[in-house]
Amino acid sequence: MEPVLVERRDGVAVVTLNDPDRRNALTLDSSARLADVVAECERDDGVAAVVITGAPPAFCAGANLAALGEAREDGLRAIYSGFLAVAGCSLPTIAAVGGAAVGAGLNLALACDVRLAGPRARFDARFLALGIHPGGGMTWMLQRAVGQQTAMAMTVLGRVVDAAEAERVGLAFHIVDAEHDGLVDAAVALAAPAVAAPRELVIATKRTLRTTAALDRHSEAVEVELAAQLRSMDSPAFTELLAAMREKISRSR
Repeated sequence: MEPVLVERRDGVAVVTLNDPDRRNALTLDSSARLADVVAECERDDGVAAVVITGAPPAFCAGANLAALGEAREDGLRAIYSGFLAVAGCSLPTIAAVGGAAVGAGLNLALACDVRLAGPRARFDARFLALGIHPGGGMTWMLQRAVGQQTAMAMTVLGRVVDAAEAERVGLAFHIVDAEHDGLVDAAVALAAPAVAAPRELVIATKRTLRTTAALDRHSEAVEVELAAQLRSMDSPAFTELLAAMREKISRSR
């Protein structure tokens, strides 16, 4: 059975962790395959966004404990490779979380730009309960997503966050009251504007969002955006759009 499935739908790659009997726990093989799939999507001009999900009932139950127990630094980095590829993806990424996202599975959800939660979604750090320190940049990602206090509650105090609380604290963008297929459909629909826009413009805008998030001053963001905006105005897509607008205006006179 393929550990990671890929379906292309209307310009969106739907990437599914496919080991439901083990609740989609990450292995060395599935992490490597996930990293490869992300790279393939970035190379494919027909893909404008990526949806990450897990075959029901779970989103991802973390790293396979047998593989984790045998891992040291090289093994841990290999487990990280899948969700780090998602975190570094140049395309917009949406997590469709229909069940438990635990440990490294929480990392995978956090690695996505936007998270949609189904009614049975659960976000559970759980590292300390397993006697292991958080890894893969989870503390950094989680604090950026929900703030220091909620991150402390989830990471150190064992707080498990359901769909409603995830939406309230900003961990989930929206709750989709649907089963797995409806949740994935909603994620694909959410990506539609990115599919409709010029692909390079989408990539550039995501890159700018990352850059300006690290800046301290508005004036610095203005300069970063100005350079990118000028480049976009030289693109064929903008030239065509401007010509079409001018033609429409001249017809209306």
